[in-house]
Amino acid sequence: MPEFFYPNEAVLEWDSLIVIYPYITGLVAGAFIVSSLYHVFGLTRLQPVARFSLLVSLAFLLVCPLPLLLHLGRPERALEMFLRPNLLSAMSGFGYIWLTYLLIVVAETWLVFRADIVRGIESSSQLRRTVYSLLSLGIRDLSETALTGDKKLVRLFALVGIPAACLLHGYVGFIFGAVKANPWWSTPLMPIIFLVSAIVSGIALLMALYVVAMKIRRKPLDHDCLHFLALWLGGLLTVALALEGLEVLTMYYESEESWGAISELIVGRLAISYFGIQFLLGSIVPILLLGSLEITRVRETVSARLRFLASILVLVGVFAMRWNVVIGGQLLSKSLRGVGNYTPPLFGEGSVVMAGALLLLPFLILAVMSFTVSPWQPQTQPTVDLADRWPRFSPGRSS
Repeated sequence: MPEFFYPNEAVLEWDSLIVIYPYITGLVAGAFIVSSLYHVFGLTRLQPVARFSLLVSLAFLLVCPLPLLLHLGRPERALEMFLRPNLLSAMSGFGYIWLTYLLIVVAETWLVFRADIVRGIESSSQLRRTVYSLLSLGIRDLSETALTGDKKLVRLFALVGIPAACLLHGYVGFIFGAVKANPWWSTPLMPIIFLVSAIVSGIALLMALYVVAMKIRRKPLDHDCLHFLALWLGGLLTVALALEGLEVLTMYYESEESWGAISELIVGRLAISYFGIQFLLGSIVPILLLGSLEITRVRETVSARLRFLASILVLVGVFAMRWNVVIGGQLLSKSLRGVGNYTPPLFGEGSVVMAGALLLLPFLILAVMSFTVSPWQPQTQPTVDLADRWPRFSPGRSS
């Protein structure tokens, strides 16, 4: 151990569990915003995944607190933030933000699927009838007035949920950016970078899951929807890449006393995960893939596979970004004269196995939800796309 490391710097306080915590919250925010683009802004090209994106957001939202609770060691103590609230504590803020956002997503999801739940009560299976009866909460009115009211409430919750989703993940970036003693974290761009990368990861997850789900169901892909998602992914990924590059460029230009340790960190310990995975594999390659599909003509099946590959690479890149921030920031010595090392354990608390299990859990919850209520049933009265509200010029029609 080098002499400029203190003994307490050899053990990282925030391990792999804290890495997947912002990763999961990012997937929640991104998936919910995709749903809101349809319900609030009327982008009908997203209709095939609008309902599915709500279930994805809810499934991952339910798992959000688990990494923190497991890392806490005494999960029951988490209730103290509600029993003895401290509104000045940034750490306890997550509990209030998560609970508020959970209520919004649950309410919106229930309203979107309420008609399907009520119709499911007539199922031939006694078990399914019981489940649907409980989920209906005793509200079985399917009149046109009731359904119209549901749609208005869905739009209201989606509208309120957009800033809530931004707050949920922007808060995570704020937690790291507010640590003044750590120059790798304390940058004003940190909350914005976390938020944009969250939306990027959510869109990428939705694209990948949509392709896989259609493959499992043996149904054709809606290539127009997939293309539209790819456009959003490529655009926001470019913004995220620019912000991350500007962050490092600003540090290099200022060249404060901490730059020596930071440069040693990103060029040395984090070279592969930072430049190789986060930037090259997770950002530049997907942008080139998605961009090339816009300027070349390929078969729809080939374009779908390439977009699926791009979404997987983006998910890997965003995870690498979370790793580089959480773990990389703790590798800097407090004296800023050296860089440590960290290898996650295979088993035990904060291990690779535990982190992998937590990442797998939302997919299992999503599978149960999708089996209970079908996310693929089209809306009966879809809203009009914003682009369709404007008159289009036709050569055969007088102006």
